[in-house]
Amino acid sequence: MSGLDPVVTIDGAPYRLRVTLGALAALEEAFDADLATLSERLARPRAADLLIVLETLIAGGGARVAVETLRASDLDLADAARAIGAAFAALEDGGAGGA
Repeated sequence: MSGLDPVVTIDGAPYRLRVTLGALAALEEAFDADLATLSERLARPRAADLLIVLETLIAGGGARVAVETLRASDLDLADAARAIGAAFAALEDGGAGGA
């Protein structure tokens, strides 16, 4: 279902975002939280939280971009937030990939 993965543009290059089991585990570890607590925290994320989530979902989509690179990049944070939301919505719709 990779054609349905949301895409975010960073420094002019497209990156697919995908919520995988591995991405969820990485987010639990990054935020030292279980999924329920993570959901509560991300209901009102800080910009730093969005960068961590973005880094993790890009990895789920098959690429690697470090948070430090994201901080220094040409990135529309509002577009990134929408793409992150779409990636989680795809998970709820059964459209996410594997680990």
